[in-house]
Amino acid sequence: MRMKKRYRFLVISGLILGLGFIIPEPKIIPVSGATGADWNKDTFWYEPWGRSGVHKGIDIFAQKGTAVVASSNMLILYRGSLSKGGNVIVGLGPKWRIHYFAHLHDIDHTAGPLLQAGQSIGSVGDSGNARGKPAHLHFSILTLLPRPWAIDTSTQGYKKAFYLNPISYFAD
Repeated sequence: MRMKKRYRFLVISGLILGLGFIIPEPKIIPVSGATGADWNKDTFWYEPWGRSGVHKGIDIFAQKGTAVVASSNMLILYRGSLSKGGNVIVGLGPKWRIHYFAHLHDIDHTAGPLLQAGQSIGSVGDSGNARGKPAHLHFSILTLLPRPWAIDTSTQGYKKAFYLNPISYFAD
């Protein structure tokens, strides 16, 4: 009886894990109208960067209030405020990737917990530790399944097993 339960648990877990890889992953730059010219390609893993040491995402610059959209299909895990990120949204996307949107001016609370790529989630701002700086969206992507081959000798390089370069993500 115990083996059946354990086997069933493993099968269900495997199916759930596999499902995360077959969900379509459209990739959209999360700031309406933005192109590669709206961010500095050297900011991913740039250091020194405040208390975090290195910058683990990119900053996409736009006018305050410019629409921010879901970068992929995702399940919203958190909408709210954090001290450094200000107004933030955290979503779980395909391939078990966490999409982190920070420094939002406002958050669209009318959207449900499931978002389609391109759906409105808020607007560009300067909340959190970006107060007084040019309006931008800080965008990071983390993977829940580590990529040990991405580890290098840079400062905090072991964390590259979990952080994806958003610029490369959009180029794929």
